[in-house]
Amino acid sequence: MQNKLRGWLADNSLTADPKDRILVLDPAGDAGLEEIYKEMLEEDTGLRQETMTHVVTLFQRIVARFLMNGFNVNTGLFHAVPRFTGIIEQGIWNPEKNGIYVSFIQDKMIREEIAKTEVVIKGEKADVMYISGVEDRSNNMTDGSMTPGRNFAIFGAYLRVVGDNETVGITFRNTATDAVVKLGNDMFSTNDPGKLIFIVPSELGNGTYELTITTQYMKGKNALRKTPRVISTSVFVGDGSGGGDRPEIE
Repeated sequence: MQNKLRGWLADNSLTADPKDRILVLDPAGDAGLEEIYKEMLEEDTGLRQETMTHVVTLFQRIVARFLMNGFNVNTGLFHAVPRFTGIIEQGIWNPEKNGIYVSFIQDKMIREEIAKTEVVIKGEKADVMYISGVEDRSNNMTDGSMTPGRNFAIFGAYLRVVGDNETVGITFRNTATDAVVKLGNDMFSTNDPGKLIFIVPSELGNGTYELTITTQYMKGKNALRKTPRVISTSVFVGDGSGGGDRPEIE
């Protein structure tokens, strides 16, 4: 598989300079373990998928175990370090206020693949809607974790939630159960094109969610888009579960 990343030129929502451009990834799709196993089989390793599944599952479990026992883990693909969040009050660990997360940094193998990757600029795409980052405002985490009942921020462009279509709004779809929770209109504290801040619904339990923003916003115009635009990203509550989709653009 030849490495090739494609992107669209878009306005930088963080600056006022109209000539300032960034490159927004044009996603190629989603790849989970099943797609990875299929690619491994095409390498003609001589191994059965059952064997590969067992080895990968064992690898994941051992890495997680090392991390949760205080080890820094270097796999060649990534370097992982366990960290703590929150203020320790009176020298006592409080799971309600404190947490554990793992910081991942790209390692040698990723850097080698980056060096062999071709970047293709597809040109300018007017009014590109994109998500550049997220943040749990209760602990400043930017890994997609959310705390129910606390503020959560989304950064990007053309994100303002507005419109009269019944689909407009923010929804959270549990990837395990497909149950959907829609954010109430009164939960927003900031609803700007480049930044959304809202209170995460308290009824969201532990798990991985597909957060979807649907809007009819048009830049600099009072009119609404006839057809709503949709963008999604993966977020989680608690320890989450499984993987998730990467942010998409439209």
